[in-house]
This record gives sequence, structure tokens and C-alpha cells, in this order.
Amino acid sequence: MERAQVNFRSRVRLVDEVAEELRERIYAGDYPLGTKLHQEQLAEDLQISRTPLREALRVLESEGLLHSEPGRGVRVVPADINKVSAAYQLREVLDGLAARLAAESRDADARAALADSLIDQRAALDPWVAADYTRENVRFHLALIALSGNEYLAAEAPIVRMTSQVFTPFALVEPQYAQRAVAQHERIIEAVIAGDGPTAERLARAHIRSTMERIASRQSSGQAQARA
Repeated sequence: MERAQVNFRSRVRLVDEVAEELRERIYAGDYPLGTKLHQEQLAEDLQISRTPLREALRVLESEGLLHSEPGRGVRVVPADINKVSAAYQLREVLDGLAARLAAESRDADARAALADSLIDQRAALDPWVAADYTRENVRFHLALIALSGNEYLAAEAPIVRMTSQVFTPFALVEPQYAQRAVAQHERIIEAVIAGDGPTAERLARAHIRSTMERIASRQSSGQAQARA
């Protein structure tokens, strides 16, 4: 028996596209930490129905970008010092592994190409453009993960953007810190190009620990000022 042709509508693709649009808005700082997302307003803004929007919001919640509570709606994830510390603890392990595997990559040309990323990073330092630095910082760390060639490590890549763009909005990035970070990136790249996996891992982990220490110091300073 001949069956009628079935025309499927790309519902899954729509949900993915909506999730990607909202994800990029969060990364860009359009919706700061703790911001409540009003579904009716979002649906009107994106010109979609509430059903795919709700599905997209669930996707982002599963990624840790959103947080929902019964009766309180959906918000961009609020970040306290414990949550941020936990995220960077994971970053230390991931970045260290990525750097070591990148250094062990047989693609010497790809390893050498990492040095090109320093050009754009330095360009963001003078004149200082925080948004440009943040973008190039993320690109560098994602490039290390890509060069690692480990698909399971690549699956954890979103934590890079979560920590660098959501938990640390570019408006709060200080130029003196960025200068130190780029210098640390340079040493990591030198170890990767040299094929020195252990050194690359050690430097990458130390780089993330320095960020953790800076965040903890800022938190302590803020608490002291609040008590003053």
C-alpha cells in the first residue's frame, strides 16, 4: 500500500537555534547573572511560540546557564563564590589536560599556529578593549581543547565560556590582569610548540589557579569593604 509523503517540520532545529541565540545573549552579557527571563516577552522578541522557547530554556538549564524554581520562573544562573570556585576547579583539570594533549599532538603545524593567537590577544591590550580580550581569551583556550584531539574533553568546552564570559563578565576584566594572563598564555604556547606535555600541563593549571586566587582575593576585599 502506497503511503502519503510525510513532511516533517524541523522542530528540533528551531529549538537548537533558539537555544543558541539565548546562549550567545547570555555570553555577551545581555542577560546578567541572576536576571529573570520573562517567557512571554522572549517569545514575542524571538517571534516564536512558547513551546519551543520552553524547550530551549530547558536545554540551557541542563547546561547550567539557567536556573529555575517553582513559582519563581527562570533566571540566568546566579553565581556565588562556591559555584565559581567549583567551576574553576574543573577548569584547572580540563585546561591542564588540554595543554598536555595539545603538546603531544603530532600536528606540529597546528601547534605552531597557536602562536598566532597571541597577536590578537596583544592587540586587545593596547588600546585596552575588554570585550575583545575576553573573546580572544576564550578562543585561545578553546583552541587548546580542539588541538587536544580528545572528543570527551571537547564535550566539556562550554565550561570555558561559562567561566570566562558568564561568571567573569568582560566589564569586570582588568587590563593589568589581562596582561599577566597573556604572558602566561605565551609560556603555555611555548611549551605546547616544544612538545613538552608535562610543562604545558603545569603552566596551564597554574594559569587557572592564578585566576581562582584573583577571584578569591576580590571576594575577600568586597566582604571587607562591606563590613567597613
